[in-house]
Amino acid sequence: MEEVKRIVNNIKNGNIQPVYLLTGDEPYFIDFVSDYIEKNVLTEDEKAFNQTVLYGRDVTVDDIVSNAKRYPMMAERQVIIVKEAQELSRTIENLAPYCTNPQPTTVLVICYKYKKIDKRKALYKAIKKNGGIVEEKKLYENQVGNWITKLLSSKGYSISIKASLMLVEFLGNDLGRISNEIDKLTQIVKPEQQITPEIIELNIGISKDFNNFELQNAIGNKDIQKAFQIINYFAQNPKDNPLVMTVALLYSYFSKVLKYHALASKNNASKEMGINPYFVKDYQLAAKNYPMKKVSAILAKLRDTDMKSKGVGAANVSDGDLLKELLTVIFA
Repeated sequence: MEEVKRIVNNIKNGNIQPVYLLTGDEPYFIDFVSDYIEKNVLTEDEKAFNQTVLYGRDVTVDDIVSNAKRYPMMAERQVIIVKEAQELSRTIENLAPYCTNPQPTTVLVICYKYKKIDKRKALYKAIKKNGGIVEEKKLYENQVGNWITKLLSSKGYSISIKASLMLVEFLGNDLGRISNEIDKLTQIVKPEQQITPEIIELNIGISKDFNNFELQNAIGNKDIQKAFQIINYFAQNPKDNPLVMTVALLYSYFSKVLKYHALASKNNASKEMGINPYFVKDYQLAAKNYPMKKVSAILAKLRDTDMKSKGVGAANVSDGDLLKELLTVIFA
C-alpha cells in the first residue's frame, strides 16, 4: 500500500514516469492506480486524442510499442493503458527494449494481474530503472479492518470496529467488493455520521446480531443461549451462513486462543497473534474459559465437523445438526 501512496502522490506533484508496471496478487491496487492515472494525468480535453486503453487479449506487443511511440496531439503527453496484460505473458518480455528507452512524452501503464513477471529478466529491470512499479500482495483478513478504517477516513468518514468486522466477515479480503460496498455507504451516510452495525445491516443486508463474529463472541463468553440462537438462525438461512465458513472462522479463532495459551509473555499478545489490540481482552477471556487441553479437543472437533460437512462419515446430516453437535462439544 505504501508504494501505491507514493506513486499517487508523485503523480499529484507532477512527477510522472514514462512507464508503470502494476502487478501483484491484489487486483484492487492495480485497478486503483490504473484508474487514478486514467482520470488524472490528462485533462478532459486532452483525453480525446491522447488516451488509449488496450486489452492484452486483443493486441500484440508490437501494437503496444507502436501506440507508445506516437507523439501526443496538442498535449504534453499521451497515456497508453494496457489492461489484462497477463494475456501477453508469452511475449511480454519483448517490451523490454521499449522500456529500456521509453518515449518521454508517453505514459505507458501495464496492468499485469494474477501472474508474476520474472524479476530476473530485462523487462522488470528496465521498468524498475526507468519507471514505477506497484507490486502489492493480498491483505490478510486481520489487516482488512484497518484498511477499511483508513479508506473511509480518506473519504472523510468513520466506522465502528464492529461494523468494520461485519464487512470483513461477510466479504473477506476481497478489497474490490468491500470498496464497492463502502461507495454505497458513503452515498447514504453523512460524513459526520459514524457507520454502525445498524447501518451495515440496513443497507448491505448483513445481520448485526446473527453472524459469525457474534457467534465467536458468544462462544468466547460461554453465552450458551445466545450461541444456540445464532446457529438456529444459521440453520434457517444456510445460503447466507454457509457451514464451511463458520467452521473455518471458528477454527481460526480457537487456533488463536491456543496461541494465546502458548505465549511465554502476554505483553505483546496483539503483535504475536496478529490481531487488533482491541480484541486481546476477548482472547484473554476465551483462554480463561477454555483451558489448553479443551481448546485442542475443540480444534479436533472442528476438523471432524469440516469432514462431516463434506459428506465424510455423516451422510444426510443437516448443517444445523452438525452445528448443534459442535456447540454441544464446545460447551461440554
